[in-house]
Amino acid sequence: MPRHIEPIRFQRVSRKILLASLIYGAGIASHAVAAEFPVSTQQSLDDAWWTGSVVSNSPAPLPKGHGYVESYFYDAKSSGVDAWGSQTYMLYGLSDRVTVGVRPLFGYTHIDAGGGSTHVGTGDLSLHAQYALTTYSREKNRPAIAIAIEESLPTGKYDRLDRASNGFGSGARTTTLGIYAQHYFWMPNGRILRGRVNISGSHSDRVHVRDLSVYGTSVGFDGHAHPGNSVSFDNAWEYSITRNWVLATDFYYDHDAATTLRDASGTRTRSHASDTFAVVPAVEYNWSPRVGAIFGTRYIPAWGHNTRSVTRVVAISIFL
Repeated sequence: MPRHIEPIRFQRVSRKILLASLIYGAGIASHAVAAEFPVSTQQSLDDAWWTGSVVSNSPAPLPKGHGYVESYFYDAKSSGVDAWGSQTYMLYGLSDRVTVGVRPLFGYTHIDAGGGSTHVGTGDLSLHAQYALTTYSREKNRPAIAIAIEESLPTGKYDRLDRASNGFGSGARTTTLGIYAQHYFWMPNGRILRGRVNISGSHSDRVHVRDLSVYGTSVGFDGHAHPGNSVSFDNAWEYSITRNWVLATDFYYDHDAATTLRDASGTRTRSHASDTFAVVPAVEYNWSPRVGAIFGTRYIPAWGHNTRSVTRVVAISIFL
């Protein structure tokens, strides 16, 4: 599922503090509730297997020398358009605190009225690295927290297209900084609820654009595009029904600032900024602590300049 994430300023930092306070406060409340029930009646962490959620990233580091592969396949439907795609997170534990990896992206677009993709296209390749600031501790009521950086390389086709639907890249180098948090809460019935908060902000370089492109330019255009900065927030919850089955939901928000186009004559045009709200319910099934699958649906209501869309998602994860 695409997890793309205006620069990080005071307002963004204040939201980070608010969300961090919420998850920490929930942890204190959960700790108090759990204290009222004997530990013997509570589900153990070893008995809870997880895959998801669909959108959120985990702050938990991979053990040194181990790998993790999670492949997503999705179909995003909106206004007569089907955008099929896949992306795979391939991560490796470089040390007990540092996780690195890559994320390739592929796509194909079908348009009911014609003009869809003529072939499966390759999107931009993302390089990922994150550092664990803290690891989870139930005894200390301490959440896992990590900082991450992702660099998106412009490997996908984006301009000089024969048709717009064959463009799956941005042409720009994009740097994304994020902070991830995760905590476990024991419910009154003894089952575990896992909570996550992800906050990310991204900045893209200016890119040279020619002819027909993903930026809406036409044949004969020669100029530059500067994608707007963006910020995203995700709050995810997963409830362990049994050792194998989990219910998950993401509550997601993304703000993309306007993209600016400038042609060779110096004329500038700007797109509309956009705000996207999404809810992503899902069901997980885990065959073992190492292998699992998640099935979900991302729903984006019509809002501002965004159209309504429904995306069905399936992902398979393997811990190596």
